[in-house]
Formats: sequence, structure tokens, C-alpha cells
Amino acid sequence: MSEVDSEIRPGELAVAMPQKTDAGIFFIGTIHTPWRTRRECPKRGSGDGPVCTVVLDQGWREGLTDLRNYKRIQLLYWMHQARRDLVLQTPFGKETTGTFALRSPVRPNPIASSIVELMAIDGTTLQVRGLDCVDGTPLLDIKPEHGAA
Repeated sequence: MSEVDSEIRPGELAVAMPQKTDAGIFFIGTIHTPWRTRRECPKRGSGDGPVCTVVLDQGWREGLTDLRNYKRIQLLYWMHQARRDLVLQTPFGKETTGTFALRSPVRPNPIASSIVELMAIDGTTLQVRGLDCVDGTPLLDIKPEHGAA
């Protein structure tokens, strides 16, 4: 964690993390965006934001079959730079509240989800618009948006 990530704001509360995980996950690719730090990232993705690149690992290539039939897809990704131990958070300029009442990336399992516009697919590379994560973010899954075909 960077120095900024380890800061505790007034009202925030951190807890001890478990010694081991309960389940394993596989990163299936990497997301590339123009943002190098969490501070640079927008708070939410925007349909008029920059085109970003999602590079799927080659082994998952066949999983993209027919995905081009969808205009919008859901990306699930791992906010790998987020701390995981806060149960109370104090967002800048806001009241202290519980982690599960926020969309903050700071959570026990920093899984994020964005519905993005699918611009193009070339092999295992997707061009999308509407992301809000740092460059190099690990990809967990891709799902078509229901009813978006």
C-alpha cells in the first residue's frame, strides 16, 4: 500500500484481516486505462470517457465468442491497490459511514463492476468506454449486459 492508502481519516475504523482466504480466484486479463494512480481515476466511469483496453489472457479467447453481439458488457475487476481493512470510512467532505453503504474501492474483497460500452474486439483485446480504474487493474470476469444485444 502507498502512504496515501494507509491513511486513516477521523472517524474511520480498521479491523484485523483474516490470516487466510476462503476462496481462490483467477485473473483472466488486464485492464489498461490512462490513469496511473487511484487519485487520477474518475469516481465513476462515463460513457463519454476515454476508450480503454482490456487484454484477455490467450487461454480465454474462445470465451469471447459471440460477445461482439452485445453493445454493453459488465466488467468485474480486482481493485488491487485498495486497502481491505476499513469497516468505517470517511469519504472526502462527507460523513463517516459503513463500508457496505459506499461504492468505495476500499472493502474486504475489492471487487469492482462497471457496465461499459463495447467498442471493438480484436483477438483477445477489447476496446471499451466507461471505466474508472487504474492502469494494470486485474480482470476477473466479463458478462454481457442483460438485454443489451
